[in-house]
Amino acid sequence: MELRQLEYFVAVAEERNFTRAAERVRISQSGVSAQIRQLERELGAELFDRSARAATLTVAGKAALEHARAALAAAAAVDEAVDEVTDLIRGHLTVGMVSGCTLAPLFDALAAFHRAHPGVELALLEDGSTQLIEGVRTGTLDLALVGTAGTTPPGLEAFTIFRDRLVATVPAGHPLAVRATRGSGVALREVCSYPVVCMPPGTGLRTMFDQARAEQRIEARVALEASAPDAIAGLAVRGLAVGILSDSMAAFYQDQLTALTIEDAPAPVLLSLVWRTAHGPAVRELVGHTRRTFADQGPGPA
Repeated sequence: MELRQLEYFVAVAEERNFTRAAERVRISQSGVSAQIRQLERELGAELFDRSARAATLTVAGKAALEHARAALAAAAAVDEAVDEVTDLIRGHLTVGMVSGCTLAPLFDALAAFHRAHPGVELALLEDGSTQLIEGVRTGTLDLALVGTAGTTPPGLEAFTIFRDRLVATVPAGHPLAVRATRGSGVALREVCSYPVVCMPPGTGLRTMFDQARAEQRIEARVALEASAPDAIAGLAVRGLAVGILSDSMAAFYQDQLTALTIEDAPAPVLLSLVWRTAHGPAVRELVGHTRRTFADQGPGPA
């Protein structure tokens, strides 16, 4: 008795027709018939009543059907279990990361995964959040760390690492810095009355900034763009423009810059790990390592 014989038997039983069953298993009708006859000889009983137009199960066929299905399911489970182990012994994962991101826990999670599964080759690519999300959707990336404006990308699973507010950063002596002495934030319209430096389109921060402006119909002069928070802070420190960063990013430059919460840009910036719903064991393992690492360490920079 062979698994293919059981497969053909189940197909004929469910289709109630040898021709349709042959199309389903993609062999000739004569091939299906021959294998079913061979199975019947091995079992010593006819499985189908062939006297009518439809192929109906005999009493013996009905008794065998559920056992045949169980045998096929068990064989599929064996294949799946071996595939999962094989994927974690040798495989390839392509991980995306938003440009300019320097999160130590992410790097620690990648290192922990590599130690646990050294046969899985890791590739790390940087890009804007929009491009990374599309890469995950199309399958060119297995998972990605992205910034989004207020919501998790539709159609993907996500693990939100942290939520942040949008802030304007200015050096001492800047007119907006006076606000900090009064303990207040600043309005988006007032921020946009100055030249700004921010991340390029496609990043979570830029999307949030642009959405907030669009909602209020506020124009802004984006004088400079930079992918790395260090570059934005460096330009803002020199008075070239008001730096647009997240609150947690700005905290690392508090000795050089004053950060003011943009009060009427309320949607949080989300930093999230995203992946497709249909994913393999390697993705599941890396997501688990990332969850544990961020839970232990938090999202501090490298």
